[in-house]
Amino acid sequence: MNKSSCCLVLVLALYGCVTTAPSTAVHQPMTARPTPATAPSSGAIFSVATARPLFEDRRARFVGDTLTVNIQEKVQASKKSENKTSRSQTVDVSVPTMIGLPFKSVQGTTLSANDSNNFNGKGENTSSNDFTGTLTVTVIEVFPNGNLLVSGEKQIGLKEGEEFIRFSGVVNPNTITFANTVVSTQVADARIEYKANGFIDSAQVIGWLSRFFLTFLPF
Repeated sequence: MNKSSCCLVLVLALYGCVTTAPSTAVHQPMTARPTPATAPSSGAIFSVATARPLFEDRRARFVGDTLTVNIQEKVQASKKSENKTSRSQTVDVSVPTMIGLPFKSVQGTTLSANDSNNFNGKGENTSSNDFTGTLTVTVIEVFPNGNLLVSGEKQIGLKEGEEFIRFSGVVNPNTITFANTVVSTQVADARIEYKANGFIDSAQVIGWLSRFFLTFLPF
């Protein structure tokens, strides 16, 4: 084995040992730091953009604020269909007896034909999804109408690998409670993910070379 082949084997071995976070579809970035407070150009101390009243609750309002999301997703769908068709047909033909016509051997013969066609088709599909939990996210953008774009993740390291719980969406400040929480069902454009990496999850995924050949194999 030459030197280049040894290097290739070493790179592939190191690649197999490295575990990376699974890809995500939630809004990026998944965290943001608050912008530093700056004095207004007028020289005044008070600024409406960054003011926090002393006697007001600490609900999320600005970029960098945190918000707790109570994930309560429960989806159930069921579909059932049934089709039935039936067709039946009967034909009777008789040849009369007439004097002077040829083919006297077939005169007086009665012919009959029956046709029957039945079709019965049934289909049923049921889907159920239940996801509950709690996750604290960060405000990454404040829209002009006051809505908050939040995003965040929770990473849990286990012996067999790592688990990632990710969430992002648009929150209406009116739905935020005094405890600075919001229910996931009240979040618009919500994206919820529960993924993991490790040897157990890798064993359940088909290899890239097998996927390559499956795209060409007709059977």
